[in-house]
Amino acid sequence: MISSAKDDADRACLAARLADGPKVLAPADAGRHLEDWLSDLTPERSGAMRALAAEFPLVRAMLLGVAESSPYLFDLMRADPDRTLRLFRGEPEGHLARLIAELSEAAEAGDEAEAMRQLRTAKAEAALLIALCDIGGVWPVMQITAGLTDIAVAAVQSALRFLLRQETGRGRLQPPDIDRPEDGSGLVVLAMGKMGAGELNYSSDIDLIVFFDLAAPTLAPGIEPQPFFVRLTQGLARMLQQRTGDGYVFRVDLRLRPDPASTQVAVSTAAALDYYEREGRTWERAAMIKARPCAGDWKAGEAVIAEISPFVWRKHLDFAALADVHDMKRQMQTFRGQSEIAVEGHNVKVGRGGIREIEFFAQTQQLIAGGRHPELRVRPTLDALNILASSNWITHQARDELTVSYLFLRKVEHRIQMVADEQTHVLPADTEAMERFARFLGFDDRASFAAELLAHLDCVQGHYSRLFEGDRNGAANLPAVEYAAGPDDARLLDHLVKLGFKKPRMVADTIQQWMAGGYRTLKVEATRAAFEAFVPALIDGLARAEEPDSAVMAFDRFLLALQRGGRLISLLSQNGDLVALVALVLGAAPRLADMLARRPQIMDGLIDPHFFGAMPDRQELSARLAATLEDANSYEEFLDRLRLFGQESLFLIGTRILSGTVSARQAGQVFADVAEGIVDTVHGLVRDQFADQYGLIAGQETAIVAMGKLGSREMTASSDLDLILLYDFDSEHPDSDGARPLQGAQYFARFTQRLISAFTTRTNYGVLYEVDMRLRPSGRAGPVASHIDSFSDYQEHEAWTWEHMALTRARVISSSPAFRARIESVIRSILTRRRDAHLIASDVAEMRRAIALEKGEQDIWDLKHAAGGMVDIDFVAQYLQLVHAADKPDILSVNTQQALENAQRLGVLSLPDAEILRSAGLLYHDLTQILRLCVSDKFKPETAGNDLLPVMARAGDAPDFSALEARVRDTQADVRGIFLRLMEGKS
Repeated sequence: MISSAKDDADRACLAARLADGPKVLAPADAGRHLEDWLSDLTPERSGAMRALAAEFPLVRAMLLGVAESSPYLFDLMRADPDRTLRLFRGEPEGHLARLIAELSEAAEAGDEAEAMRQLRTAKAEAALLIALCDIGGVWPVMQITAGLTDIAVAAVQSALRFLLRQETGRGRLQPPDIDRPEDGSGLVVLAMGKMGAGELNYSSDIDLIVFFDLAAPTLAPGIEPQPFFVRLTQGLARMLQQRTGDGYVFRVDLRLRPDPASTQVAVSTAAALDYYEREGRTWERAAMIKARPCAGDWKAGEAVIAEISPFVWRKHLDFAALADVHDMKRQMQTFRGQSEIAVEGHNVKVGRGGIREIEFFAQTQQLIAGGRHPELRVRPTLDALNILASSNWITHQARDELTVSYLFLRKVEHRIQMVADEQTHVLPADTEAMERFARFLGFDDRASFAAELLAHLDCVQGHYSRLFEGDRNGAANLPAVEYAAGPDDARLLDHLVKLGFKKPRMVADTIQQWMAGGYRTLKVEATRAAFEAFVPALIDGLARAEEPDSAVMAFDRFLLALQRGGRLISLLSQNGDLVALVALVLGAAPRLADMLARRPQIMDGLIDPHFFGAMPDRQELSARLAATLEDANSYEEFLDRLRLFGQESLFLIGTRILSGTVSARQAGQVFADVAEGIVDTVHGLVRDQFADQYGLIAGQETAIVAMGKLGSREMTASSDLDLILLYDFDSEHPDSDGARPLQGAQYFARFTQRLISAFTTRTNYGVLYEVDMRLRPSGRAGPVASHIDSFSDYQEHEAWTWEHMALTRARVISSSPAFRARIESVIRSILTRRRDAHLIASDVAEMRRAIALEKGEQDIWDLKHAAGGMVDIDFVAQYLQLVHAADKPDILSVNTQQALENAQRLGVLSLPDAEILRSAGLLYHDLTQILRLCVSDKFKPETAGNDLLPVMARAGDAPDFSALEARVRDTQADVRGIFLRLMEGKS
């Protein structure tokens, strides 16, 4: 009997009920990631997890899929392995019921901190449980949404009850029943949106409206209702959404209340009813369809819903709502750049064919007819579709197709949000991330997922379009010249010639293709109409480009690549002066053009009045970075926002370089300032996250030392980060104090690997920076992080000359002030020691020959490695510092130009040589900045095209490209002469 009961329990456990599982894109990497975690566990826990995975193969599939695709869920698993085992071994329905009970018990906590801890602990466990049931196919989609809603409702009720009990204890509230202080209070909390309908998505905000009765029957005498209930509502939001070491419960949105811009977070019932009667809009009627009381005084809540009902449900058929709702939907799509169906980057909620179209399809018809047909007044979307079909408002086929699509899109939405616990509905923007996501969703590859997704989006869009048939934008308002006429229209050709185009037939043919709307971004009628109206200004702007015909071709290529064009076209049409600048970017810098095509929003910075002013300094960049990150809700969102900040900065600085409004030296400094701010931010972020996991070591210090171009503040758009990580700690107490302690060098090695991963992990926004740590002691053979004493000892006794040369650019960019001073003292001590000038010169010359053998030095356009190129200048500056710093320490500078200036001022470099080297360095930097933006491979003038060569000539201050080439050859010859004379004594 006991055995039978155990067998039944085993069959009921989550692990045994898994019916599905994710796939992985890189099994070896996922397996390694999983194994790293299992190896960190105690033998007992690791053995239990391995045994479970061996008994139930889908458990292993689940673990691998989560390890590869969901940092959020993997962190939940790793944070509490016992919890993970408990979930797999337990019966999920009963487990969820227990978690809901635990949430309710938080109302009885002794203080707010304990209540918040209980709420967050239960929510985290519920989030992992529900995710496992979703990914594993244990529960259908709507059971998942119901479970999420039940958790949210229990959390709101418990937090509110706790706060009301606190107010009762302070004597401000006098409830008849201390155990249920909300009863009779007149306080109403309405759940709106998906929470009201029992349809919460995985990482959903919860939309609440709080009303209160001005009579406030249970308030103590002398307590004013409005300030009391406003403070209470603020406390409720704080308890649920404030992030602590235990995370958060739910993000709370209170903006669906009447006139949120001018009302407090809690509104009196009388004021709300007056507002809805006088000013309520169609979207508020649609929102109220799903409203239901979820906490507070239940009787008062039901009464409010009943009183609002006449506002929501009109007595007569209300077809005016049709246009209002469609206009609202179209505005949402335009605002979010989602006016067409796509795969990569598509928003499955508000994009074309998305969830919102199904919801609006149902809600609009509910609004039209719900006043006369009370059976239509239901909250859940699928219930509404069912009743609409049974009442013959829609066909049964429409109901069935929309239901299937709704369930599919909700599943996709959940999986998107499980990646990083973000309230996002946007699919990955690049193909590799999409391949990984498709497998996380259980598909074999992107292609099979895309086929099913597009079929559903097309199906939904078809039904939605038929409902709103005839509501389309008017015809395009074309100017007097018929731009769509094509190359046979003499009037158009004459107009183009007058504008300055040399190939008017080619331009006219291209414009005709644009106007035909065959491009993906122009297939949406609203976008095409806006574009047609913009064409005259566009052509005028392109005519002002340096090469007008080439600018048209570049814009054509860009239009072909553009994924979502509505917003960008609107922006350009309202800022005509930008057209010529954008044409320059598109024609000369494919790398920037690709960024613009993928993320048109990065062009916003170009319309900033300060764009062509002074370049931002470190303080301004830090402020912008802080503003970008201030409301990021997770580690993964931090990483995404850092990447977007980096890309936007690269685009804006690159555009300044191309337009000739900033020097290469200024650009190099700003690129470095951007990187330095990001490095310091990532260092702090990883340090805090790592400490949460492994604790801290007594006396712990870490510092990031920039080397190479970041160290010298001479970065380009494609520079990677040359970094060294140094650390220190109390050697008498080498163990960290966390739940999973690590010792000394192991702690800092793993910390450094986590740091590198933060920069190099590819997210939806790509890679932040490539990181090169080969300049650390012993290079690749050495540990990734070095103790300050080991670093000092290595530099003193083992380092080669080339390593000391590299050290001339070393700059501490992230550290505590005291540790920074120690490191700078060590570096200065190494650089100022006395050296044999002949030995150093011999070493430098030998290293230069080795580089020439490996990289070649014959191509004059390889400005770094060519004979007389940038390497020669850098080596001269480094040589002079190493041999003269003992007597003249003021020669030292991380920046090559400044070091040469110091050397000349101190009399160790002649004025003519200094002028040649500094002038050459500036020329090479100016040209290198352009080439790094515009060329991904070797620069070959014969294949560079007509857009880039004039930009190069202007950057080199030459009348044309031929003159620039001659200048480069002469400069390289002069530099090589100085290098040979100093290093080898050759005249």
